Amino acid sequence: MNRNVFLLSCSMALGMSTAPVIVLLGGIVGVALAPYPSLSTLPVAMLVVGVALFTVPAALMMRIIGRRRGFMAASLVAALACILGIYAIHAQSFVFFIAVAFLIGGNMAFVQQYRFAAAESVEPTGVSRAVSIVLLGGVVAAFLGPELAKHTREMLPFGLYSGSFASLAGLNLVNCCVLYFLTDPKASEGVKTDNGRPLGMIVTQPIFLTAVMAALVAYGVMSFIMTATPVSMHVLDGLSIEATAWVIQSHVMAMFIPSLFTGLLIGRYGLTRVMLWGTVLMTACVVLAVADRRFIHYWAGLVLLGIGWNFLFVGGTTLLTRCYSPAERFKAQAVNDFAVFGFQALASLSAGTVIFMAGWEVVNGLNLPLLVIMFGVIWKLKRQIDG
Repeated sequence: MNRNVFLLSCSMALGMSTAPVIVLLGGIVGVALAPYPSLSTLPVAMLVVGVALFTVPAALMMRIIGRRRGFMAASLVAALACILGIYAIHAQSFVFFIAVAFLIGGNMAFVQQYRFAAAESVEPTGVSRAVSIVLLGGVVAAFLGPELAKHTREMLPFGLYSGSFASLAGLNLVNCCVLYFLTDPKASEGVKTDNGRPLGMIVTQPIFLTAVMAALVAYGVMSFIMTATPVSMHVLDGLSIEATAWVIQSHVMAMFIPSLFTGLLIGRYGLTRVMLWGTVLMTACVVLAVADRRFIHYWAGLVLLGIGWNFLFVGGTTLLTRCYSPAERFKAQAVNDFAVFGFQALASLSAGTVIFMAGWEVVNGLNLPLLVIMFGVIWKLKRQIDG
């Protein structure tokens, strides 16, 4: 295995671990700190907003100082943000806690760039496999962060969960040490003064637009449905918290475990087929959700949603790397991630409103037009995509 790809997969496991803890604890700590109950989920929202707003600065910063230094700096900021989290809990400061979530979201914008660094570290034929291996670190992150936070929540005397943030600070410092051994991809040499083609020429390519749309639909549909699932299952349908947690955990595993073989599937069957499979699987999730609201429908639907996300997102990322030269990669990646995670932020923020105002069936049904359009675009451009 390529050394950079291995290091980035390890860093994904460490660096991504903080985000699920904010999702898990954001509302719980928010209830204790927020001046009004209606603001209790604001920290979780600010995590997503932080990802969206830092995508462009992250890409531009790494163009100047390189991948390795950029990733290390972001990990250090995340560690400091976690230390600030200890103070926020101790001082009962909701404002500081919001700032913590926002800064951690900023680090996630850098973490999302790990997949591009991996793609730049291998030959073009190995891009899909490299991206898949890096995303596989997300399986570890989904369990490492929450489990560590749960077991260290009373470790410090500064308030419940202050110890959780101390352990997260430690994880980010370890990640910084791992990233120290990363080698900046060779493509970064000799291109700092070359801007390549104008941005307008890059983003108007049909293949570029398809790649962005694939990642945007994958993340947007996934976030919209996943965010609404716990509310629908536990609050509206009265299913147990244990059942709800298992559905979400199964969904997260389904998102990242396919990374073991997604790259191989793309190599064997082609990029178009794997992206189409992803779209079909996400559509099957919507059909199951509309059919019934029993536990098995939630569970099967969210598993299909996770696998579909993986196929479409890995496919979109692989396709994107074919649309720019080494000199153009940072601005092209910045546009892609800003569009993808900006849309994800809107999806996450609106999911709660839609589920309470219109119901679970509408939450799912709203995704059908996007998925149908996505399928049609991939089908229309299949010769260019696989060419």
